[in-house]
Amino acid sequence: MKKAMQFNTAVIHGGQSPDPAYGAVMPPIYQTSTYAQSTPGGHKGFEYSRTHNPTRSALENAFASIEGGAFGLAFASGLAAMDAVMKLLQPGDEVISTNDLYGGSYRLFTKIFEPFGIRFRFIDLQQADQLEEHISAATRLIWVETPTNPMMQVVDIAAIARQAKAHNVLLAVDNTFASSYVQNPLALGADIVMHSATKYLAGHSDVVLGALVVNDEELDERLRFIQNASGAVPGPMDSFLTLRGIKTLHVRMQRHCENAAAIANYLAKHPAIEKVYWPGFESHPNHEVAKTQMNGFGGMLSFIPKGADYSKAIRIVEHLELFTLAESLGGVESLAGHPASMTHASIPKEIREKSGVVDSLIRLSVGIEDVRDLIQDLEQALSA
Repeated sequence: MKKAMQFNTAVIHGGQSPDPAYGAVMPPIYQTSTYAQSTPGGHKGFEYSRTHNPTRSALENAFASIEGGAFGLAFASGLAAMDAVMKLLQPGDEVISTNDLYGGSYRLFTKIFEPFGIRFRFIDLQQADQLEEHISAATRLIWVETPTNPMMQVVDIAAIARQAKAHNVLLAVDNTFASSYVQNPLALGADIVMHSATKYLAGHSDVVLGALVVNDEELDERLRFIQNASGAVPGPMDSFLTLRGIKTLHVRMQRHCENAAAIANYLAKHPAIEKVYWPGFESHPNHEVAKTQMNGFGGMLSFIPKGADYSKAIRIVEHLELFTLAESLGGVESLAGHPASMTHASIPKEIREKSGVVDSLIRLSVGIEDVRDLIQDLEQALSA
């Protein structure tokens, strides 16, 4: 395996080599469910595609490489990857999570795993020193989003990791909003990194796929057993498409970050805007932490128009033309969303509003189009 590569090289070559059968430069799509054996148990490393598939293996190697980890695992979706992490736990265990959280994550925690006796506590982790008082003898996992969805809160991963290790608690970081280009939680002390690879890693809004990356061999073995036993794995075509997307991650993320910075600053100066949430502002509560642990500030931001309520926010997103009104994020095209009625609708209103997800909030996934066109689109929608 090639080692000591810079990130821009690793996304193309990391963990990869020409296919041994015919020397194909791109890993082929092994569209097969099973593999011929010369004798019972006598195979070439692959026996059934739920367990292993050469295309998926190439993708998992790439996941490990771009996150600076030892082991990568691919799943059918980001939530399937999270589901595998939760299955490391037992009834009576406790999870501490950020209070601002993707609605699907909150739903998985509270509707699927809470009934099995796992307790979840949602707290504000922006001040890392406040974590200590919440860790109990039952705490087994700390689940962090940073930046958070959709309020763009930033959590100090290294500070949380130190406390987690002191209490022998696993730290998992959802790195979806940042991407591997912007942030590497394993290097900051995290035990598990999760991605909805549907987003920035694949990058073209044509795949649903999830990823986990770890350094610990025993943890990898436990997760790989769950991956195989539960069976929530991606097919070879989706694995191929995600691997192809990763090869341009660095150049896409550079443009995502540049465009988001331009739009954040445009909105901050706009007379019709009350508040913009973006970690690149010096006024952001954890801007200095973001500068330390992030390579750029990502392609996501949220904002609240002045005097806006639910109906006004809906009118604005409905009048956008280049920004497509849609779920998801991280594709090359710009997307707009209304978290309260879309991505976070599964969180009760009184709970989501405590973290700032009010009915007037609009979330943008800034794509890689010409930023002048994107700003013009926002201008006409705000005027309308």
